[in-house]
Amino acid sequence: MKILMCLIMLLTLPYHKNNNENIACRSYVVMEAVDGKILEGKEVCLQRSVASISKIMTAIIALESYKIYDIVEIGDEIDNVVGSAIYLEKGTKITIIDLVYGLLLRSGNDAAMTIAYHVGNKNIASFVTLMNQKALEIGMKHSIFNNPHGLDIDEEGNISCALDMALLMRYCNKNELFRKISETKNYRVHNIGTWKNKNKLLHNYEYCIGGKTGFTAKAKRTLVTASKKDNLELIVVTLDCGNDFNVHRYLYNKYFNEYIFLILMDKGINYIDGYKFNCAYKIGVMIDKKRMNNLLIIYYINIDELMLNFTLCYQDGTKEEIGPHKIEHFERIS
Repeated sequence: MKILMCLIMLLTLPYHKNNNENIACRSYVVMEAVDGKILEGKEVCLQRSVASISKIMTAIIALESYKIYDIVEIGDEIDNVVGSAIYLEKGTKITIIDLVYGLLLRSGNDAAMTIAYHVGNKNIASFVTLMNQKALEIGMKHSIFNNPHGLDIDEEGNISCALDMALLMRYCNKNELFRKISETKNYRVHNIGTWKNKNKLLHNYEYCIGGKTGFTAKAKRTLVTASKKDNLELIVVTLDCGNDFNVHRYLYNKYFNEYIFLILMDKGINYIDGYKFNCAYKIGVMIDKKRMNNLLIIYYINIDELMLNFTLCYQDGTKEEIGPHKIEHFERIS
């Protein structure tokens, strides 16, 4: 069996310490988006109504359907819709993708019902079944969806937890179209108007790349956001948090100041020691900036099995093993 080995020395990075604060939320979680590692949280599996952040699931079901560019006509499905809306009128014709913009930017309950009716083949219950099937696929073990909008006035609403909603956001952010819509600040629809995203963090925090707001009297304020600084991408979910936007900003700044995401291998073509190979996904690790001084990284490539492993050797003598990761199309170029 043939093994290649490559050594790399890294320099010290600046480090800024944040003071700890109490997070005044019923439950919350901070997740690193690449590996899904939980960085901190409180009552992360506590099940409760999550209000309109459940529309993230409605959006991804629509975006993964073959109907995303269909033009639909608004009908009786919006009867008796209450709460936040994009004020659709019966007879209006609109594309499903425009409805998803209205869903994520303005939290339109009428948009949610229209999406569910048409993507669910004119059956709302069928669409809700798709939502629950997707939840199982993602690994949302503590979630049950009962409607496409998250209202919980006349029923239990959509039940989930901070952990599951972070898993859902992590999954959705791998969809380029979802990511594009979620990070859109303003969107204009012909003959309807311009929608401004309700996610205030998107407008006043430079690293925010998307998210979804929510509120009902039962769920209280709920919020899912994602932010990225340099290579470090994080997801924060807060449930029943009256100061949610400030809490999200605080948590992002805390981790962005203290940690770096070190890319070990990029997605796609990479070169090491005269060899070329392909990685199907980005490989990296989140590291405390205090531990970056004189960090030694050892790359091990098993040519026979096409597996890649890493050993991180810290200055204090400790080591961290990462891998194995599958690689493809391995070849010698020199």
